[in-house]
Amino acid sequence: MYLNQHEIQSLLNKSFDGFVDYVSTLPDHRFTASPYGKWSAGQQLDHLTKSVRPVCNALGFPRFALRYFGVAQQPSRSYDMLVNHYQQRLADGATTTIPYQPGVIYNGQRPALIQSFLHQKVKLEDKLKDWSENDLDKYRLPHPILGKLTIREMLYFTAYHNQHHLEKLQHQELHSQNWENQLQQLIF
Repeated sequence: MYLNQHEIQSLLNKSFDGFVDYVSTLPDHRFTASPYGKWSAGQQLDHLTKSVRPVCNALGFPRFALRYFGVAQQPSRSYDMLVNHYQQRLADGATTTIPYQPGVIYNGQRPALIQSFLHQKVKLEDKLKDWSENDLDKYRLPHPILGKLTIREMLYFTAYHNQHHLEKLQHQELHSQNWENQLQQLIF
């Protein structure tokens, strides 16, 4: 599925809002607890904010500066093709690079983290308005796991990445033991 700018914006809004809606409803201990060594909801929120920030910044660069990364010689891949490529890289063992790894997160940071994440959403939306459909397919940005992506592909990735982490949280919630048993396992 090839998405135009309006469809991309809609997908981005849905992915940002869905993640925020979910983490906003979690009790404090579930926002900060890291079940079985996985990232907590707060850490995932921190990771997503760190991941989208460079994309937002890059969309504000002059186009000539983005030529540093080269221009695309072929059309952007579809959303589904990009998602499949990312999932394959994860299946092959790709992991988050150090600059995007979250730190320890405390519940008192939740409002600021949510505000920062939503600020990136608004910033992304504002900067996206300045891009033509052609330029979304022309300029590229580096991705630490996927290599150079067109701007359109990077936006696809951003939307999917948010959704991917939301699904991970929801999966942990559905398929893990209840939180009290996890706490007991940690204590005893």
